[in-house]
Amino acid sequence: MSSTEATNALSFADLGLSASLLKTLTDIGYETPSPIQAECIPVLLQGRDLIGQAQTGTGKTAAFALPLMEQIDVKLTKPQALVLTPTRELAIQVAEALQSYAKNLPGFHVLPIYGGQSYTIQLKQLSRGAHIVVGTPGRVMDHIERKTLNLDNLKTLVLDEADEMLRMGFIDDVEWILERTPAQHQTALFSATMPEQIRRVAQKYLVEPREIKIKSATATVAAIRQVYWQVSGMHKLDALTRILEVEENFDAAIIFVRTKNSTVELADKLAARGYAAAALSGDLNQQMRERVIEQLKSGALDIVVATDVAARGIDVPRVSHVVNYDIPYDTEAYVHRIGRTGRAGRTGNAILFVAPREVSMLRSIERATRSPIAPLTLPSRADVTNKRVADFKASVAEVLNAEGLDFFANIVSQIAEEQNVSAEEVAGALAMMAQKGKPLQIPGEDPVARPMPAGDSRRPSSFAERERKPRSDEGRPRFEDRASKPRTESSSDSRPRFEDKPRRAAPVGDMVRYRIDVGRDHGVQVKDIVGAIANEAGIESRFIGRIALYDESSTIELPAGMPKEADNALKRTRVRGVPINMRPDEGRPDGAVERKFDGERNADGERSFKKKKFGDR
Repeated sequence: MSSTEATNALSFADLGLSASLLKTLTDIGYETPSPIQAECIPVLLQGRDLIGQAQTGTGKTAAFALPLMEQIDVKLTKPQALVLTPTRELAIQVAEALQSYAKNLPGFHVLPIYGGQSYTIQLKQLSRGAHIVVGTPGRVMDHIERKTLNLDNLKTLVLDEADEMLRMGFIDDVEWILERTPAQHQTALFSATMPEQIRRVAQKYLVEPREIKIKSATATVAAIRQVYWQVSGMHKLDALTRILEVEENFDAAIIFVRTKNSTVELADKLAARGYAAAALSGDLNQQMRERVIEQLKSGALDIVVATDVAARGIDVPRVSHVVNYDIPYDTEAYVHRIGRTGRAGRTGNAILFVAPREVSMLRSIERATRSPIAPLTLPSRADVTNKRVADFKASVAEVLNAEGLDFFANIVSQIAEEQNVSAEEVAGALAMMAQKGKPLQIPGEDPVARPMPAGDSRRPSSFAERERKPRSDEGRPRFEDRASKPRTESSSDSRPRFEDKPRRAAPVGDMVRYRIDVGRDHGVQVKDIVGAIANEAGIESRFIGRIALYDESSTIELPAGMPKEADNALKRTRVRGVPINMRPDEGRPDGAVERKFDGERNADGERSFKKKKFGDR
């Protein structure tokens, strides 16, 4: 293996991509390849195995996705490429990127498969045929075992964010899949870091791989002011309009949402509030897309509401602000988003909306960009009123300096005389009329701000209550994969410790204890169970209760009243390749030994445990 520093190519045409794919990239708005793309694309087009080490935000998805598109035989409706990702969110993002690159490839089909989604839907789509499958390890294993996913025609296997899969306890599942791939195929492994176990996997399964290492560049965010607002106490749209009104040096903004429907919905709501706003999504043809961007450049539009894919490649100098109305699924998407401002030496502003349950993603973004993101105080009613009054005064002063006011001054005098009021009272009436649906004074009260918690402190009293309670961010799954961070001692306020008597209340209201058929004898750790449950059923780790490890089995507490789909997914879930066979716990086996957390850590920084028999309690 050799390591190289990547240098940027002049254009995508220099990398050996086909004319059809180059046209697609131009249509999407891609300009020049990033260093990881410039180095990896030619190697992968040659069919060589590859190890790509680069931080998030470097464009690695396109680095492997574009070569995959070149190798696909559309006439063969069998999986020819498999991309393994640690989370459902990343699987969806990669699949969407591949679909966008297939704009000029009729008949192409990419299929994301992950836990928490209906098996019926996935089975139907697999039976129809897919050229590329993107999935999480557990669900991919399940389909391979069911013989519903056939890898006989596999040409390329991509391991995306391998270190995350290791950290979440999926590396054994990954190796299980690797052992069931055809002997002759190309393998590409991408990882931000290179732990020894990942290096061992690479040495075992990759053939003379080319190793490419890209140093992360954070210069793109150095000139960008980054702040976040905690979504709490006010509707996001109301908060957005307040923030936009009082932001200094505001010229134009790109507001990012997750779905195509959300672009239209939010743009319409902003337009109804007097903003010059338009939607930009993948549904727009190239002519309409160019028209929207041109309007943004000329000043006919001040706000564009966009999805990640639709906004790629936009370079409009007057974009002073980027607003992450919906938090991105990963840090790479965040870096791409805020890169739409602060370009070519200009300064920019990036505002991120963060719900309490999304704090872990905020911290991941801070680590990836190596820059802190400061909290933003929501502008008060007085702040907005003062700003509106100041703008109104400036507009009046501009008109006062104009000529031809005599006619209108005479009308004011006539009204004052007819109504027996002063000229000031007439002016006040005219000022009220001039508000045009945007009152200078905002009615109501300011919400009480609450500090950002380490976890979501607003836990409903029961699982059923969570299901009934509306979400503040439309389109987000009921349960989310937030198992990317192993449990640490600092998170003891929101996650269970392994003790006879928990020091805190349960993470939710009613809990049900289940038994699973994996334990210490299988080499299972708590983080493996948490990662599998979160990924396959979409249950956030903070909703997972106490976990007790035994020799041949374990118990886990989960919220009562889980949706049937989540329950079915868990019954088929694997941990370290072993089916967990989850069912309600009917009691502990006699003489079983449970690990107990003693609050200490070993030399590697992991929690240490001591054994305690139940008979000793």
